[in-house]
Amino acid sequence: MPEGFDLNQNYYIFNNNNTTPLVFIHGVGLDHRMWQPQINYFNKYSTIAYDLLGHGKTIFDNETITIDDFSNQLISILNFLKIDKINLIGFSLGALIALNFASKFQNNLSTLTLIGTTYKRSHSERVKVLDRYNQAKLNKSISKIALERWFSDEYLKLNPQIYDQFVKILNKNPKDHSNFLKSYHLFANHEDDIELIKKIKTKTLIMTGSNDPGSTVAMSKTLSKDMINSNFVEINKGKHLCSIECADDVNIKIKNFIDG
Repeated sequence: MPEGFDLNQNYYIFNNNNTTPLVFIHGVGLDHRMWQPQINYFNKYSTIAYDLLGHGKTIFDNETITIDDFSNQLISILNFLKIDKINLIGFSLGALIALNFASKFQNNLSTLTLIGTTYKRSHSERVKVLDRYNQAKLNKSISKIALERWFSDEYLKLNPQIYDQFVKILNKNPKDHSNFLKSYHLFANHEDDIELIKKIKTKTLIMTGSNDPGSTVAMSKTLSKDMINSNFVEINKGKHLCSIECADDVNIKIKNFIDG
């Protein structure tokens, strides 16, 4: 898979098959590798996956980070690769970035897919995510707790290599952990720009796992009601990382949506 860095040292992988690319944005604390099931499935399509600022192979040295920083990162990569139109797919924090990107760069989008996104968190939901952020801030390992929220117990028992892979990704060295906290702080304190979201006209697919404890079905249904050109699908038995555990279901739904 061809890989490289743009002029701002943003790391990406790009499989160019001369179609409108599918661009995948990962979640907080992860990197482009979470999208391997999708990269494999869409191997006849053009696909781009990249490492967010301060994640994986993409460096970040500023003290704080904003959602606009992430949108500007993506437009930097697209400009470098001379790509005008994309099918954008975001997961969790990546979905929030995708919404922000769509509100600023709608002309660059053919479609928008949001997986496991938060929306209009209640007070109790906000307290829970802030508590998880504070645990991470104290340098307590959150990998085991995170994986239990992201995958079903049955799946982890049957796929120990997935467990090991994500523990390695989540357990950071001090510099990576510092960057992770910047993004986690942004995610935990994110405020939805509801009026901007309501103005997004891009054809949008919103999906979440039926058993996702943090990015709930109710949140996605509410978001779908607020977006004028969207539809919602529920991934049966899926948890937060349904794009991996329920990859077959997620992939066919993305394919049908993009090709439709």
